[in-house]
Amino acid sequence: MFRVQYYLTIVAIVISFNHSFGQNENAALDIITKKALLTTDTFLAGKELNGRLPGSAGYDKAAEFMANEFSKIGLKPVEPNNYFQKFNVEYNEILPGEHFAIIKNGKRTEYKLGKDYVYRGFTGSGNFTAPVVFCGYGLSQPEKGYDDYAGIDVKGKVVMVYKFNPKWNINGKNFTDGNPREKSIVALKHGAIGILFISFPNDKEPQKIIGSVLHGEGEQPETFPQIHIDLPVAAALYEGTGFNSNDVQSKIDSTKKPFSFPLKDSVAILVKAQYVKEAPTENVCGIIEGSDPVLKNEFLIIGAHLDHVGEQAGEIYFPGANDNASGSSAVLQIARAFAKLTVKPKRSVCFVLFASEEQGLNGSRYFADHLPCAKENVKAMFNLDCIGCGDSIQIYGGESAPQLWNLAKSIDEDNSKMLVKSTGKGGGADAQPFFDKGIPTLYFVTTNGYPYLHQTGDTPETLNPPLFEAVARLAFLTSCKFAEQ
Repeated sequence: MFRVQYYLTIVAIVISFNHSFGQNENAALDIITKKALLTTDTFLAGKELNGRLPGSAGYDKAAEFMANEFSKIGLKPVEPNNYFQKFNVEYNEILPGEHFAIIKNGKRTEYKLGKDYVYRGFTGSGNFTAPVVFCGYGLSQPEKGYDDYAGIDVKGKVVMVYKFNPKWNINGKNFTDGNPREKSIVALKHGAIGILFISFPNDKEPQKIIGSVLHGEGEQPETFPQIHIDLPVAAALYEGTGFNSNDVQSKIDSTKKPFSFPLKDSVAILVKAQYVKEAPTENVCGIIEGSDPVLKNEFLIIGAHLDHVGEQAGEIYFPGANDNASGSSAVLQIARAFAKLTVKPKRSVCFVLFASEEQGLNGSRYFADHLPCAKENVKAMFNLDCIGCGDSIQIYGGESAPQLWNLAKSIDEDNSKMLVKSTGKGGGADAQPFFDKGIPTLYFVTTNGYPYLHQTGDTPETLNPPLFEAVARLAFLTSCKFAEQ
């Protein structure tokens, strides 16, 4: 009896599936497999590409690979005879030869890059040994009633500050963004020669040290080292002061008053960086033209960011297998599936791999400002980001684009049944620039998918292949259905 019921259930699903899509889509769907996705993902996350930092040779190799694949499957270039959409970004290379140590009572303790600390992507260069001063949140905004630098001497010293701003304000006056570059410039203006960022110790799950190039606006302080140290390293620096990390944060947060003080020990820092204010990089773009003589002038954009946060000092690199080699691999495989369709959809489909998402959505913003058609002709944008790790599918943007979300939901109900009900408003990630222009968007991601976010452990071995395949297939089928409407 069980086998009969099981058989009838499978038949019902197949009948529903075939009724919705037909042999045209089903044959194309067959090439979106775990094996194909992981093959591309493994290449993108490999040491040869060194973390795919825009402006680097590693990112250019990734872009060239994708452009060649677009050409092989017959996508039409967005730019004349060129799959690359060029623009410039800030670029900072952290060169080989570095160290970080604490000097305590004349004894030197060396720490390990990638385990105990990482450099901010836009660290400056430096070679010195200097005392350390704790300066709270690293803010100096007396006009708002708060100044971590008031009454404390940091000249010629390294400051240690919280990486993020407080979760409170004073008398309703919000602080400025407090991004790492801003906090570095503030410290430099007060005479400091370097900065150590620490995560909030009182968070339920304090942020781990991560590679990051999300740094904020402003001029680059090229001779100012910027390091994110792990909390145990910070604890070693608190020794001998009578304070610990948790108590200090609690004191500042409860009083909303600065509590800055010199630490007992010094740090030895050596880091060499090479900064380029405007380095060339590129989005990778290709189009499959629609089959309808009128509707082919309307576009669905399917995108993912190709970049990640690079490497440091020739010692460590950030593979970015989930973030976002997974989304990029899916876009390529979805493009291959569309190319395999014997009957192309009525609308045109544009496939884009964005550069420089990690610096602040630079590639998607550039593409949204330089569309291949009139903005009014872009009918939807689907973004795929971090889809290879986790336990279920989530699609953001459903509250803003309920028709699109319901379309994806109905397709999922006939297939993997892995889509959770939770969604949200707006675009998010690389969908945001398109949403800001009034274009309906969906953002395909997963739930519980960030255990290795921006860490050296974000490797293909940590991915969930069945989930990876299910998200890519759902994005393809949703795209097919929408492009055919």
